[in-house]
Amino acid sequence: MDILGVSCFYHDSAVALLRDGELIAASMEERLSRQKHDSGFPTRAINFCLERGGITGSDLDYVVFYEKPMVKVGRILQTALGTFPRSWDFWREAVTAYVSEKFWIKSLLQRELGVRPDQILFCDHHMSHAASAFFASPYEDAAVITVDGVGEWTTTTMGHATGTFDGSVQNNINLFWEQRFPHSLGLLYSAFTAFLGFRVNNGEYKVMGMSPYGDPTMTDKVKQLINLNSDGSFDLNMDYFSYHHSARHSFNDKFVRLFGEPRVHSEEFFTARSDPSRAHETEAVKRNQYYADIARSIQVVTEEALINMANAVYEKTKAKKLVMAGGVALNSVANYKLLTQTPFEEIYIQPAAGDDGGALGAALWAYHIVLGQPRKMVMNDAYYGQDFTDDQIRAFLDGKGIPYQYYEDESALIDRLVDEMIDQKVVGLFQGRYEWGPRALGNRSILADPRRAEMKDIVNSKIKFREPFRPFAPVVPTERAAEYFDYPNVENDPLPRFMLSVSPVKEDKLDVAKATTHEGGTGRLQTIDRDTNPRYYDIVTRFGEATGVPILINTSFNLRGEPIVSSPADAWKTFSNSGIDWLVLEKFLVGSDAKK
Repeated sequence: MDILGVSCFYHDSAVALLRDGELIAASMEERLSRQKHDSGFPTRAINFCLERGGITGSDLDYVVFYEKPMVKVGRILQTALGTFPRSWDFWREAVTAYVSEKFWIKSLLQRELGVRPDQILFCDHHMSHAASAFFASPYEDAAVITVDGVGEWTTTTMGHATGTFDGSVQNNINLFWEQRFPHSLGLLYSAFTAFLGFRVNNGEYKVMGMSPYGDPTMTDKVKQLINLNSDGSFDLNMDYFSYHHSARHSFNDKFVRLFGEPRVHSEEFFTARSDPSRAHETEAVKRNQYYADIARSIQVVTEEALINMANAVYEKTKAKKLVMAGGVALNSVANYKLLTQTPFEEIYIQPAAGDDGGALGAALWAYHIVLGQPRKMVMNDAYYGQDFTDDQIRAFLDGKGIPYQYYEDESALIDRLVDEMIDQKVVGLFQGRYEWGPRALGNRSILADPRRAEMKDIVNSKIKFREPFRPFAPVVPTERAAEYFDYPNVENDPLPRFMLSVSPVKEDKLDVAKATTHEGGTGRLQTIDRDTNPRYYDIVTRFGEATGVPILINTSFNLRGEPIVSSPADAWKTFSNSGIDWLVLEKFLVGSDAKK
């Protein structure tokens, strides 16, 4: 049985193909269209998934959309009417967009895929999130939290999921509590994202990266905007926001009177802590420190809200495991605190936790809940995208006249890469199927030596062309992680596999990997084992054997503002336009002299 899950027309369009309960292929549309956060109809991702599955659209048994468009359009219409005339711009832009896109999604899916109307299903947005987390997890009994901006009406849920792999317990997801629009933890965080000069639905992780340079001096002010209740619920003071009636502005003048003038996006962000060499620029340092303090304050309040929810859902369910999804579940700083400050023993977050993962969740919901089929899949890695053969790569390189070295001996290639990184060279690693979700996990990664602090600046400024305060992830073999990170049960916990938790670095290891140790002594670690990704694991372990430090910098293989690379052509373009020294395309090694 083939089921295609689809999400689109909001942000991060994506597609997932499920065959008899196993994930065959999954991709965000942006990886193939090369348009960051592509929200259009995912034609390219559909074609890739069908091709990978060896089928056409007419072979599909079901197509499942990740939310209910008519309910969402109803919410938009009702909200616009309720806030009229302030909502005129919102009405004109948002309503027009939804009527022209999601309103006709069923007809569009029929036309593009050649399926019958009765083969198209619609899953509630937050049920898609919940299913994407639970049915990809190894757990048979788990509490559920979903948190994002907004689905149809819902912004947050708490629930309980059950279902065994042997079929002895029927699959069920009971979302017993919800928070409804306009009260939204995700939209609260996004309002601060906009205030701090970053793009909403794109820059939230920059706020998280900025927050360690600040102090939580304004949590009381933030709490004037949100009321946190002991039962895990919350509500916002809507007097400070405009996202419920404006298509362009998420906060209003009252918000500005409370927090001051918004940060100008084009201004450099640095503090005395992030760049001591500029500490003499007192006015800029003072201004930036203020914004860093705001970032830290909203981060702290967000963590408190999530911990409240987790404690509340534990009391309701008494489950020992927690699964989470929704864009807020990508807040890796909060995730560590959920693990260490709540009663849950383990937390699982499916790596594409945002709306892209809704495509997978919709397909899983149809298979396991609607059709009642037994569970099969556990997502232990994220390698579900497109890959390329040696013949395809060779044809590309030869066609462009790009000089290369071909390594038949895998071990010799790894030794070469390790030697180059020890010599402070930066490597772009392109291998296997690209990753599902926003993180590069070793198949489309930039790797470098983490031992010198200046390597962070080199990769940020000369290769990624992004803000200097942005942190990098340390990748470490699973069996060595406990030596360097103060993370409970790190060898078995699923979050570090997907780079979804920020952990304290052990005090005696703070100076070991300076380029990946964040302000405050933490690292957003990725653990890797040989069964999951042999080459990636061997590169890290061999670097450790040569240097005594089994850690590498891992950051996504892309330039600022671009999607992570997908094809050899994408990798070559990024390599050519950056300071990366070596490009690995499977067994082919291209040096920087090829750029000339």
